[in-house]
Amino acid sequence: MPLPILALAIASFCIGTTEFVIMGLLPEVAADLGVSIPSAGLLVTGYALGVVFGAPIVAMATARLPRKPVLVGLATLFVIGNFFCAIAPNYWLLMAARVFTAFGHGAFFGIGSVVAASLVPRNKRASAIALMFAGLTLSNILGVPAGTALGEAFGWRATFLAVVGIGLISVAAIAWLVPSNVAEPSGGGLLGELRVLGKLQVWLAMLIASLASASLFAVFTYIKPYLTDVSGLSTATVTWVLLLFGAGMTIGNIVGGRLADWKLMPTVIGTLFAMAVLFVAFAKLGAVAMVAVAIVFLWGMLIFIVVPPLQIRVVEAAAEGPNLAATLNQGAFNVGNAGGAWIGGLAISWGLSYANLPLVGAALALMAVTVAVLSQALDRRTILQPQPAE
Repeated sequence: MPLPILALAIASFCIGTTEFVIMGLLPEVAADLGVSIPSAGLLVTGYALGVVFGAPIVAMATARLPRKPVLVGLATLFVIGNFFCAIAPNYWLLMAARVFTAFGHGAFFGIGSVVAASLVPRNKRASAIALMFAGLTLSNILGVPAGTALGEAFGWRATFLAVVGIGLISVAAIAWLVPSNVAEPSGGGLLGELRVLGKLQVWLAMLIASLASASLFAVFTYIKPYLTDVSGLSTATVTWVLLLFGAGMTIGNIVGGRLADWKLMPTVIGTLFAMAVLFVAFAKLGAVAMVAVAIVFLWGMLIFIVVPPLQIRVVEAAAEGPNLAATLNQGAFNVGNAGGAWIGGLAISWGLSYANLPLVGAALALMAVTVAVLSQALDRRTILQPQPAE
């Protein structure tokens, strides 16, 4: 792994741990701050909304600034935000600190993906983005379980202080290893970044990202009751199954980068269609415990196979001003996270059983396939159009 991309991966590990570790600490946070567990759960929602609304604000505010100082600043923002999380005396100040921290999330991954792609030859750009995102996937295997164990042993505040320590390492690594003149902003500045948002392909790529993410979270949000009630697994076993899901994500992320460098849109279309088939299999065979475990692993792998190609798709479609579009794509993923969870919950409230919930994920995945096929057809139409004579 090139050292500058390693620095970005360390930061993405810190960010991923920050985002997800709170889920394993909800009882401790709720008890310490005197709120209900559902209220503590809104700390997850608050972070997601911070990503969605903060991403474009930060991207536009930094459009004319050199990329390296922006990345150092965003990593520093995470250090400061996590420090205030650790010392927050009450629920609302913790919520404010979480939202403040989240403001840099989308911009970091958006700008970081543009920087990572610029550090390698064109035919390896998706792989470079996948390497940066490897920190995010590894956070689900290492950071979140370790952070949860640390919080259970020494209190939830200790977990956030540990993240502060990792964040300081990432700040130092970016400052030391990332070249100073990397991926300088285009001469068009903010107007140039905004201009590329008029491109249909940019919006189609973000719509695919939202639908793919929604297909995941429509089911994954309720994976624990599914695995216990439908598959018959114990609560302790579910923890290990979720670690297996994280392992699948990590493998899928690397595979997705390499496949995207080879055939970008066929990778997206084929993977999303495979996800739809897998969801149907989950609905039909999920009651068999070993089959359910295998499907969860494959599911984690497939969902992250599409992440690098979708990110590089946005970067390529918005080549004249990629930073804002790449950042907004991270917001699109988080819109899908929230929307998928809401759709899944709505389906359950309307009487759909947990056993059939994966069919909702299949429908959303097929919608993503449809948009991806449309996007590829537009690519071919552009290629086949006669060029004007000079």
